[in-house]
Amino acid sequence: MSVNKWTAAQVARKVIDNEELFILDVRNQDAFEDWKIEGHKFEYLNIPYFELLDGVEEILPKLPTDKEVLVVCAKEGSSVMVAEMLSDAGREVAYLEGGMKSWSSYLEPIKVADLDNGGELYQFVRIGKGCLSYMVISEGEAAIIDAVRFTDLFIDFAKEKNVEIKHVFDTHLHADHISGGRHIAHETGATYYLPPKDATEVVFDYTALRDGLHVKIGESKIDVNALYSPGHTIGSTSFVIDDQFLLTGDILFIDSIGRPDLAGLAEDWVGDLRETLYKRYRELAEDLVVLPAHFMIIDELNEDGTVAKRLGDLFKENHGLNIEDEAEFRSTVTDNLPPQPNAYEQIRQVNMGKITPDNDEQTEMEIGPNRCAVR
Repeated sequence: MSVNKWTAAQVARKVIDNEELFILDVRNQDAFEDWKIEGHKFEYLNIPYFELLDGVEEILPKLPTDKEVLVVCAKEGSSVMVAEMLSDAGREVAYLEGGMKSWSSYLEPIKVADLDNGGELYQFVRIGKGCLSYMVISEGEAAIIDAVRFTDLFIDFAKEKNVEIKHVFDTHLHADHISGGRHIAHETGATYYLPPKDATEVVFDYTALRDGLHVKIGESKIDVNALYSPGHTIGSTSFVIDDQFLLTGDILFIDSIGRPDLAGLAEDWVGDLRETLYKRYRELAEDLVVLPAHFMIIDELNEDGTVAKRLGDLFKENHGLNIEDEAEFRSTVTDNLPPQPNAYEQIRQVNMGKITPDNDEQTEMEIGPNRCAVR
């Protein structure tokens, strides 16, 4: 039987469409337990490939015959080998092209909404990494918020929509992934904005993203309103888009809240985080739809693949927004931090412009799940 090759886009569609899939992951157990392809209806078997070098006969009874089986490894090579052995044993299988490396890199652009004054809002879901980027489009112009490093995807998408990228924003200095923001601005001539309190060590030019800044996108005047909201970083800034959507960066997620420690200042910034979540956000309209810069678990995806929820609903349901005692909040935030993101210090250095690793090095830095949240 022949071996099929699947792309990350095909797997992402199975996640979004809530379809069944059986994954045979042939990476080492620790790598699998740290980070895997997640789907609502996915099943898994983790057998390191070196245990299969002498044959796959012993695992055949563990593999379903009534559903598709996808073999996954880190970069592709081992999964091709195992998939071919399974095919020789008479099983219909596929392998993931590019392995987990390609899964980490794939973005799925999904339309969030038509905006009231004309224009559109898109969310770019980096489904394997949990990163979320945004593009606001109106009357031939576009603004991008929290772009990841795959600049061509955003530039090509803007060309498809026949719009010119005029503004590029980062809500904060990212520590878990490499920003594509200033590179997109450089390639397109757009203005690049960064909160100045996060930019004290950057070595490139930028436009200060300050509280209350209003930027109009296109002739129909889609409003992008900056709201200073520190806590994840000291410069973290949210956006209210067209009085409908609240882009929260890494301050507030659907099922969790942002961690304040990625610059080593958890004790200093936890008060800012509480101030933002319990005062600044409480003054906003509850009908605003929260659009965060990350998601943590696959259950945070809506049926259409977007990650979005009413602010009022989060006030009721998100545990991080319902810790009344300030001492308990401080303890929850500072005592329950997950492991630091992979290579987060180097990623911050990249985003400051201090180091310029090549593409393979950047890929290696970003491998693994995002860890921007307090769980």
